[in-house]
Amino acid sequence: MRQVQVHPYQKRWRGAFLEERRVLFDLFGENIVDVHHIGSTAVEGMAAKPVIDMIPVVKHLGSVDDWNPLMKQIGYVPKGENGIKGRRFFQKGEEDRTHHLHFYQQGSEEIERHLAFRDYLRNHEGARDRYSRLKGNLSAKYPYDIEAYINGKSSLVREIEQLALKWRGLL
Repeated sequence: MRQVQVHPYQKRWRGAFLEERRVLFDLFGENIVDVHHIGSTAVEGMAAKPVIDMIPVVKHLGSVDDWNPLMKQIGYVPKGENGIKGRRFFQKGEEDRTHHLHFYQQGSEEIERHLAFRDYLRNHEGARDRYSRLKGNLSAKYPYDIEAYINGKSSLVREIEQLALKWRGLL
């Protein structure tokens, strides 16, 4: 069973992102437009589970499935939409995950939503600290229950997301 572990921010997370970003640009060639580092590991000073969340932005989302065999060769498990329409999700590692990839087609509103959330936390220390504390408390309370951990964060995540979208001028 996978343990929910939240760690203090680590500078090496940025390097892990940049390394994987290069791999994705090499692999997807002209279909890839950009790759964004999202989630808590992308926010300096933020406590996080040590999984690098990334948004590869592509020209043609449907063609991402054609790369599934190559993605498997470099350690990714293709999960299809995995519950979110208009996305292709991949995870690297099983119990000891290192990366999550959330592929979206260029122009998807989901990209801006994720970037607004990340940037809001980067620019609002109070929200960042509050979210970090909650994640630490939840991981201590539910060390083997990822669902309870996620559910425990959901209210604050929605609150911060609304603030972020207003801050970014998207609401």
